[in-house]
Amino acid sequence: MRVLAMTNLYPNPFQPQRATFNRHRLQILGESLPVRVIAPIAWTEEWKARRSGHPALPAGRSLEFDGMTVAHPRYLFPPKVGRSWYGRFYLKSVENAFAKALAEFRPTLLFAPWAYPDGWAAVKLGRRAGIPVVIQCHGSDVLLSDRFPSRRKRTVEAVTAADGVVAVSRDIAEHLTAMGVAPERLRVIYDGVDPAKFHPGSKSEARERVGLTGADPVVLFVGNLVPVKAVDVLLAACGLLLRDGLTFRLIAIGEGPLRPKLEAQTATLGLSDRVRFLGSVPHEKLPDWFRASDLFVLPSHSEGVPTVLLEASACGTPWVASRVGGIPEIERAGRSKLVAPDTPAELAAAIRGHLSAPATEGAAPPRTARDAVRELIAFFETMPRDHNPLKSPCK
Repeated sequence: MRVLAMTNLYPNPFQPQRATFNRHRLQILGESLPVRVIAPIAWTEEWKARRSGHPALPAGRSLEFDGMTVAHPRYLFPPKVGRSWYGRFYLKSVENAFAKALAEFRPTLLFAPWAYPDGWAAVKLGRRAGIPVVIQCHGSDVLLSDRFPSRRKRTVEAVTAADGVVAVSRDIAEHLTAMGVAPERLRVIYDGVDPAKFHPGSKSEARERVGLTGADPVVLFVGNLVPVKAVDVLLAACGLLLRDGLTFRLIAIGEGPLRPKLEAQTATLGLSDRVRFLGSVPHEKLPDWFRASDLFVLPSHSEGVPTVLLEASACGTPWVASRVGGIPEIERAGRSKLVAPDTPAELAAAIRGHLSAPATEGAAPPRTARDAVRELIAFFETMPRDHNPLKSPCK
């Protein structure tokens, strides 16, 4: 088996911390099978990086990364409009890179870890080349598709036409079944973590390594600063904790378009001396941030099974998260507390309760990433080997 992975969820020179969970998955997969990657870069992100002084990609836009050849075609599309056409724009953007991989690498399976536009384009290309296609759905690609009817239509086309579909939670699998995915082509495979990196350790030593001083309890958030992550709800909860006289610090790791608005909210709530926005942090430094913290909080409106919760659990850090998506399915993976989404008062009460009387009971450790990849390979092996080129069902 030779796997060609095609996904926008992958690090690139302009976004080195992008989707590190996917990088780790493909890195482990590449230890067992020949793997090549096509990771298109949105022209908008490349334009911003170049304007800030970042050098251009090398000629050919191909790099060796983690022992694999990675092509970075430029993904051209009209921002925020014509979403029903994003699949076609994506397809056109990756066609040359796909043709080159087809000639040089001769893949036997096409793997697309995102439903639309990645999976939609993968089905089109796979049908042309006679290669089976497996799409992996992570959460927002399925759970938030209703917000844009044209996007939902293309998402349904992709997942119902793929030879195999992987869901990272039972909740996502139920949504996929409702979309029309046949149960025999659907597999739930929970993500895992790297226990060599994410494991319990000394809190004091971790705080020293990340530069935290003082004895105040530390609340940690890690994620993109985008609406679905509901950091504004977390800040509102922190405002209530401040009003009640609770001593704490909030560390927010991540970047995104909402950062200026969230920083303004922080100032309005009088939290400027309690909250630090660190921006993007290298993935290899996250274990120390988890160990250095007293509590991890994820107040999202929608999720699949967030890798950050598994990583926090593996480091022994308790967490509070919204009762959404697949999160209740991993509640046993940590000393956790679930709250209703978009409820600052309930979130504040959960944070206050933990910081006042931390939970001490044990928890089942999350599975390892290698176990998850072994299960993924086993699913790959069930795909048809004599796939004949057919006209794609995707319109």
